[in-house]
Amino acid sequence: MFRFARTSKRMQEMVYDDTRWIQRMKSMGCWNEMEARQRFEEAMRKKMEAQRAKEAEEARRFKLNGAVNGHVGVGDSERKISVTLFDAGLEEEMQRKSLDPKVRPRAPTLDKGFDDMTLSSPSGKTTPSRTYRVDPNVALKVISQARSIRGMARQEYGKIYGALAPFYFDLARSRSHTDPVLFRTYRDPEQQAQMLSQLKVFAKSDSAQGWNQREQKLDTMVGIFENAVLHEFEQGYETKDLDGRMKKYAHVLVTLNGGAAGVDSFIHNHPLMLDKEKLGNPADCLRHAGAGQLSLQPSHDFFRGLAIALHEESGVIDRVFPPSVDVLLPFVDRVGEDIISEYITSVFDEAHDVSIEVYLKAVAGLYEQALQFAISLQATKASKPNFQEEVMRIISRCLEPHVDLYLQEELDFFKRHSASEVEAWEKRLTEEEQSTETFFMSGVSRQAAKKDFLSSFKKVVMMPVNVLPTIGGSSKPTSVAPGINGDMPSTPSRSSTSTPIPGDRSASPRPAEAPTTELAAKAAIMNSRLEGIRSLFSIEVALNLIHTAKASLERAARFVRLGGQSGEEAKEQCENIFLALLQILGGRHIKPGFDKAVNHLSEYRPREVEDHSKQGVEPLVAFLELVNVGDLIQQMVEVFYLQELVAADLTDRDDFLSPACKEKKKFEQMLDERVAAGLNKGIDVLMDEVEYLCGSTQLPTDFNPAAGPDGTVQMFDVGPTHTAKKVVDIMSSHTSMLVGSTDKNVLDVFNQEVGLRLFTALCKHLKRQRISVDGAIKLISDMNAYNAYIASLRNKSLTQYFSALRELSQIYLIAPDHAKDIATIIADSDRYHGIFRAEEVYEFAERRADWFQVKREVEKQMYGVGCDVM
Repeated sequence: MFRFARTSKRMQEMVYDDTRWIQRMKSMGCWNEMEARQRFEEAMRKKMEAQRAKEAEEARRFKLNGAVNGHVGVGDSERKISVTLFDAGLEEEMQRKSLDPKVRPRAPTLDKGFDDMTLSSPSGKTTPSRTYRVDPNVALKVISQARSIRGMARQEYGKIYGALAPFYFDLARSRSHTDPVLFRTYRDPEQQAQMLSQLKVFAKSDSAQGWNQREQKLDTMVGIFENAVLHEFEQGYETKDLDGRMKKYAHVLVTLNGGAAGVDSFIHNHPLMLDKEKLGNPADCLRHAGAGQLSLQPSHDFFRGLAIALHEESGVIDRVFPPSVDVLLPFVDRVGEDIISEYITSVFDEAHDVSIEVYLKAVAGLYEQALQFAISLQATKASKPNFQEEVMRIISRCLEPHVDLYLQEELDFFKRHSASEVEAWEKRLTEEEQSTETFFMSGVSRQAAKKDFLSSFKKVVMMPVNVLPTIGGSSKPTSVAPGINGDMPSTPSRSSTSTPIPGDRSASPRPAEAPTTELAAKAAIMNSRLEGIRSLFSIEVALNLIHTAKASLERAARFVRLGGQSGEEAKEQCENIFLALLQILGGRHIKPGFDKAVNHLSEYRPREVEDHSKQGVEPLVAFLELVNVGDLIQQMVEVFYLQELVAADLTDRDDFLSPACKEKKKFEQMLDERVAAGLNKGIDVLMDEVEYLCGSTQLPTDFNPAAGPDGTVQMFDVGPTHTAKKVVDIMSSHTSMLVGSTDKNVLDVFNQEVGLRLFTALCKHLKRQRISVDGAIKLISDMNAYNAYIASLRNKSLTQYFSALRELSQIYLIAPDHAKDIATIIADSDRYHGIFRAEEVYEFAERRADWFQVKREVEKQMYGVGCDVM
């Protein structure tokens, strides 16, 4: 190129162009554009400061000269000091001088940086006029000392070329590894490696003809040198000469090309890689645990031994390798690929052959142990700050091939286990019902039943209450609050259950003898079904399902820490486990249980029950207990959702579009709908019981007492009647059972419906009574008792109804002599808050015992005031 620059001025400018040499510097990685820009800006700043200082000095001298001469020229006073960046005349003069042969000194063809070096002729002889004068020690650092200066790239490259080109071309011409002058100039292996490393960098700027052959020759020499050094390193490895040969040649290898060959040799020949069977046998995890079981102690010992070995090697690495080379991380990478992956794959395969549950425990257990192993590793001096993160990535890569299969098996296992749990419960419940029906029907003779059918039918019609004996259900089952904890066994003990277990009828034992008539047997079966409402779904089954889901979630949630696609899949599968829990628990267990309960409630007939002395209606009490169990299960699901999914960041509670949130709302909606349907049917049952009590326990003399011998009525008790007390007790006991276990809106609707239905039943009951003036006191007491109960419900709309009913009872207290007042009360619509019309009040007034005495006066008064009643 410099010979070419001699041909003309234009050719010289082209060869000397700075961008050409910057490109060569960049090809070697020796040019830093940021450094060049900073140097250029610094040079320009200094130049501008020098120019300003020069101009200031000239101005100062001009003023001084003017003061000395005593005058200042006009033109001089008006002249302005300016900064001249380019002077055409000055440049023309400099150009003329440079072309004048008398003035221009003769410069060598090779500019500064390219002289004083040894050049060889094609025959191999050196030119005696130019000899190698670069200091060998300086040449070892010529590339690292290269500067990035704009306008000086040719000179900087010339320095590198002058130091390295002789070795480079000499190496290209050599025929064997003993010929290069490099190995005679430098006797220390580390210096030789340093120079070879520089020549590899320098070769990147060689684009002249034949560069490929020269680079191949250089690579060959580097490979021969590397093999020789590597051999020495391995000899030191075998003799355990850590601080001698190993350390020396490890540094040589690092200087040569980063030491990758030395690191690979160190890892490959390590005893840990050659004798990995000594760490443990994968089959021990299953062999030492018994049939169908898994023991994680052998795998724990495996990872512990591996961690101890790597900890020892960390000290060896710090002693042998320089701090600039991270050897431990590639070592751990190879250990993960060749030892850990092989071990865990063998354990997983054998565990999968034993059973799915063992396989799931093996995957989760070994993953946790692998993470603990990663945390226990200590970094070396050369390790990067993110050493722990990189080790975690290596462990995750070992387990990623197994994650997809594991997550699918985890979900399938939970579904199968939960379905079998519910099916076992349903099977036990069905067998219990069939056993009970078989027992009750065993004493019925079909032939005798046919012969006695007519008599049985008459008894049923005429005396329905006395014909059927009480079969079971005479005592309320005792509920014991369960101890809810995550460690509850999968099969709960019967002594700690809050819901009866099918087959356990200790609370309502079977009678010693079965009924002898078909009608009595069917009644007994009906009572048994009604008593069994509370066991139509079980809190124990729910606990078992939640416990199983918790175990599955805890195992699957560990893999969320993998991050990336595997972590997202693990999080999605955790939500799928929760979805499966709600679908099986709600759709296959709770929903069918509520449906059966509603059907059993619809079969209740209060006239077929003999014992009505209990505090509440037995089937409705059982259903309300079932509602309490459903509410408790819902609370358990809520706690499970918050603690296992939301707290673990497996789902977002505020994301209403997340599958877990949508399925949970669907589950709660299903539960509310079934409770509402059951409560609606329960209200029918409760009202049937109230009407039965009113019709069977209300005595005719309660509101129309008989007169004594002296013609007067003796009133010993002015309080509510036994019937009113019984009705209020039954109503309050059932409505209070729902407080705290049912949604407030559902409870308000239930109370309002119960109150309205009670109001209708009392109105109907009142129209069937005969009420005297003396008995009106009892009636008013009853109405006050009903009103006080309704007031306790705190429902304003209901309070008006029963206030109207209490005002209505006043018409029976008026003596016959004041028939006109009766007509006035009947016609006063404001008195009843618009609840009763005058026609309806008139119908109630007809139930007075003395109505035929006052009827004429009442109607006369009503017609007289213009009130159309009839």
